[in-house]
Amino acid sequence: MTGAFARLGCFGIDSVRHLGRASLLLLQVLASMGEVLRRPRLLVEQLFSVGVLTVLIIAVSGLFVGMVLALQGYYILSQFAAEATLGVMVAASLVRELGPVVTALLFAGRAGSALTAEIGLMKATEQLSGLEMMAVNPVRRILTPRFLAGFVSMPLLAALFSALGVLGGWFVGVGLLGVDDGAWWGQMQARIDWNEDLLNGVIKSLVFGFACVWIAIFQGYNSVPTSAGVSGATTRTVVHSSLAVLALDFALTALMFD
Repeated sequence: MTGAFARLGCFGIDSVRHLGRASLLLLQVLASMGEVLRRPRLLVEQLFSVGVLTVLIIAVSGLFVGMVLALQGYYILSQFAAEATLGVMVAASLVRELGPVVTALLFAGRAGSALTAEIGLMKATEQLSGLEMMAVNPVRRILTPRFLAGFVSMPLLAALFSALGVLGGWFVGVGLLGVDDGAWWGQMQARIDWNEDLLNGVIKSLVFGFACVWIAIFQGYNSVPTSAGVSGATTRTVVHSSLAVLALDFALTALMFD
C-alpha cells in the first residue's frame, strides 16, 4: 500500500514538473512572436508544412463525414416526416461539434506528430545545440513559427472540413435521397446562427489548435534525444492531444450552452 501511494506521489510530482516546463516553454514562444512576424518567410514555410499538407486528409474526411451524417439523419428524420430539416441537422452537427473536434484529432495525428518528430530529430542530431552555439535562439527560430502556423491553420482547416461536410451531405440528401434542394439551403440559412453556431465553432477550433500545437512542440523539445525517445514523444503527442481535445470540447460545450 505504501508503495502504491509513493508511485502515485511520484506520478503527481512528475506531472506538475512537466506542466511547469511546458508553461515556461509556452511563455518563451509567446514572447518571441514579434520576431516571427518580422520574418514572415519562416511563417509561410510552416503554414505550408503544417496547414497545406494537411488539407487532403481534412477534405476527404469532411466529405465522407457529411455524407454519413446525411444518411443517418435522413433515416431518423424520415420517421417524423421532418426530412426538410436534414440540412440544418448536418450543418449544425458539423459547425458546432464534429468540424472542430474531428479536425483537431486529424490535425494531431498528422501535423502534431510530424512537428514532434521533426523537433525531436533536431534535438537528437544536435541541430538545436548547434543553433545555440551560433547564438541563434532555437525557440525563436524553430518552435515559434511552427506554433503560430498551427494556431492559424486549425480554424481554416475546421472551416474547410465543415464546408465540405455540408457539400457531402447535400450530395447524399438532395442528390441521392430526394430531399428538396430549396428546403435544404433555406432551412440551413434560417436556422444556423452566427453567434450560437459559427462563432462557437471558431472558438473551439482556436482553443484546440492552441492545445494541440503546444503539446506537439513541447513533446518534441522535451524528448529524449534517441530514436526510442523521439518515437515515444510522437506517441505521447497524439494521445495527449486527443485527450486534451475531448476534455476541452466537453468544457467549452458546457460553457457555451450555459
